[in-house]
Amino acid sequence: MKNRFVKSSLAALVAMMATNAFAATEVTVYTAFEADILAKYKNAFEKANPDVAINWVRDSTGIMTAKLLAEKNNPQAEVVWGLAGSSMALLKEEGILKPYTPKGLENLHAELNDPQSTQAWYGNDAFFNAVCFNEVVAKQLDLPKPTSWEDLAKPVYQGHIAMPNPASSGTGYMQVSAWLQNMGEDKGWDYMAQLHQNIAHYTHSGSKPCVQAGMGEVAIGISMASRGAKLKTQGAPLDVITPAGIGWESEAVGLVKASDAAQRVVDWSISKEANELYVEMYPVVGHKDVEAVVSNFPNVQQNMANMDFARMGNERADVLKTWSDKFDGKSEAK
Repeated sequence: MKNRFVKSSLAALVAMMATNAFAATEVTVYTAFEADILAKYKNAFEKANPDVAINWVRDSTGIMTAKLLAEKNNPQAEVVWGLAGSSMALLKEEGILKPYTPKGLENLHAELNDPQSTQAWYGNDAFFNAVCFNEVVAKQLDLPKPTSWEDLAKPVYQGHIAMPNPASSGTGYMQVSAWLQNMGEDKGWDYMAQLHQNIAHYTHSGSKPCVQAGMGEVAIGISMASRGAKLKTQGAPLDVITPAGIGWESEAVGLVKASDAAQRVVDWSISKEANELYVEMYPVVGHKDVEAVVSNFPNVQQNMANMDFARMGNERADVLKTWSDKFDGKSEAK
């Protein structure tokens, strides 16, 4: 009996020591990825890297960018993964992102990456805006189908449109930037003032306006093309429309604190395996060997706005202040 007790105690001690020896190193990763895909990315990474665990900290693009800037002198994140390229450019300029060359960089589409010679961020995917138009609600309200941005400023749509607040949503900010860059400053602000008359509310999530349109809470949501395609595939009565000058941007990864575990997160995030997950939702991804057709995804390429991402990053604070001063009164409560 005594020998059995000793053997049992030793076995428990060995098991405990083994558990401690192989406890996963936790990496804090800041992200603006949609919440419903985080578990999938975490599980796939940890399956490939069982000795590293991801601790997600998630919020919308604007809030996450502000958080990273506020923590500049005492960074809490180790990796930023799934944040807009314009935000990444700003974080690099502020010294928050560190130059790093991940393994497998040669397999990526260069146009989605940091364009500077000392690179610090790399595109995972490209995401696009769209207009989610509820055909059932529109028929009930006798609303015509819009085909251009100018259409959405017509009085017939008053109170029937939702769009993301650009100060808290990257989806919103990239469309505001697209209007300003492609219409010109004066015409862009004039257009947004006209559109504002038709806005029911501004949301703090990029996907929410499309979700609301899909549920019939509004007739029209200026939102994410990928969310519109997904909802339409699930049966929502949506037409996913891409007016000429649709906003788009890359979603990217970058290193904040250098460590073996953090670098492995960055390396894996640009891998073919990771890109095969991105392409389930985004038809344009960073890896050259990964492509797919997403059901009901609109033909965005013919209507893409010309986007200067460095300008988006540099002008962000001024544009958001002006926008908030003019239009924030219709934003949903946070």
